[in-house]
Amino acid sequence: ASPKRLKRYLLNKNKTVILDEVQKIPSILDEVHRLIENEGLQFVLTGSSARTLKQKGVNLLAGRALTFNFFPLTAFELSEDFDLKFALRFGMLPKVWGKSEPKRFLKSYVKTYLKEEIFQEGLTRSLPAFSRFLEAASFSQGSLLNLSAVAQDCAVPRKSVENYFEILEDILLGVRVPCFTMHAKRKVVTHPKFYFFDTGVFRSLRPKGPLDLDENLDGIALETLVFQELRALNAYFEFDYAISFWRTESVSEFEVDFILYGEKGLKAFEVKKISKLRSSDFRGLKAFLEDYPMAQPYLLYGGERELREGPIKILPISQFFKSARQLLE
Repeated sequence: ASPKRLKRYLLNKNKTVILDEVQKIPSILDEVHRLIENEGLQFVLTGSSARTLKQKGVNLLAGRALTFNFFPLTAFELSEDFDLKFALRFGMLPKVWGKSEPKRFLKSYVKTYLKEEIFQEGLTRSLPAFSRFLEAASFSQGSLLNLSAVAQDCAVPRKSVENYFEILEDILLGVRVPCFTMHAKRKVVTHPKFYFFDTGVFRSLRPKGPLDLDENLDGIALETLVFQELRALNAYFEFDYAISFWRTESVSEFEVDFILYGEKGLKAFEVKKISKLRSSDFRGLKAFLEDYPMAQPYLLYGGERELREGPIKILPISQFFKSARQLLE
């Protein structure tokens, strides 16, 4: 009610103050700024949405704050406790790994957070429309984002769909991945790809009928899981790669799932769920190497042997999750 009273709650001996869900009271940042300057206090400010803080006039503590992003758990963090089959089905949210009924927890998470809390905070005016949008967006997981198609699928105006995707990004629940265009020698697509931030959340949002099998979603779930690992380790260890994908617009369409570009080099990752590879599975990486011969190419697959196809290093997906950090270094 009165952010200026914050100091009354702080004992003089405390040097670090933690404020959670800071986005719910943006005006408190002015008082935080004053206490940093006048009292020498250190603050840890956490929150699940940047949308409110982006509004005009909010004190973002420019020059006085460092920004860190937290992600779902990684295989690197779980180490020997990492279970690939479980992760593909239920994702990597910390509470999922501590629950006896992970499927029920994810359904509750989707209902109470993704829908009702977003509605209660005024980020959307129509809960039914937003619920339909979430289901339609789940079919865009790992695919080129077509706003008009999503709008048609959920019977919501295109402008609203565009706003909904911005909401998902602002509250850190979705991310749009751009196409790699650096010194492009071929015509590449302009649309980004879209991913929900967690495999388990994606699978909970994806509508399923009597003919849909969980196994049919394992391919995109695996791709999402690899993306989660790359994205989190890139941030935590400050590798500073820009993460994108590569896809041409030619008649002979070529695609590589993830391209990482930065001072540490250019790395390309293709993800295949299958355990037996065919020559066609290497088309995208080989085409990318023709244009970018300096790249380090990796093909991740469901087999058990580490192999090579020319310059392409072929890794079992289980091996990737054990060595992802080393691959990025």
